[in-house]
Amino acid sequence: MNRFGKKSYTLEEATRRLERYCAYQERCHQEVVQKLKELGMIPEAIDKIVVHLIGEGFLNEERFALAFARGKFNQKYWGRERIERELHQRGISAYLIGKALAEIPEDSYLQAFEELAVKKLESLKAFSREEKKRKLFNYLLYRGWEKDLIYDRLRKIK
Repeated sequence: MNRFGKKSYTLEEATRRLERYCAYQERCHQEVVQKLKELGMIPEAIDKIVVHLIGEGFLNEERFALAFARGKFNQKYWGRERIERELHQRGISAYLIGKALAEIPEDSYLQAFEELAVKKLESLKAFSREEKKRKLFNYLLYRGWEKDLIYDRLRKIK
């Protein structure tokens, strides 16, 4: 225990902890650095551990970006704009964001958009036509779908 009542970790202990942390699921550099700060590690130790994790293959930004984009699209039905915004907030480079978004097949993307829009519309039966449009627009925009796709879909509502 250190003087603040928190457990202190040696470089080896922290390294092993972070290896398990990264092995459990893909992580970005920002998450790893934050975790190390929470463990009370000093900046020199953080740098050393991050370099070790990269060198041993536990930490890879490209792998993280691809897995993140794939997972958020397939599981949460997020659109490209939301995925891009979230990756950017995690400090991922524009190049890797573009690469991750390119991995989403266009036909699957449009099919997921249509399925999501139809499902949401069915849940809005009790509302007027204009309220349905407004609620659908806000819902799809929040999930990160492009405005032109949303407007095209809104035009189809009778």
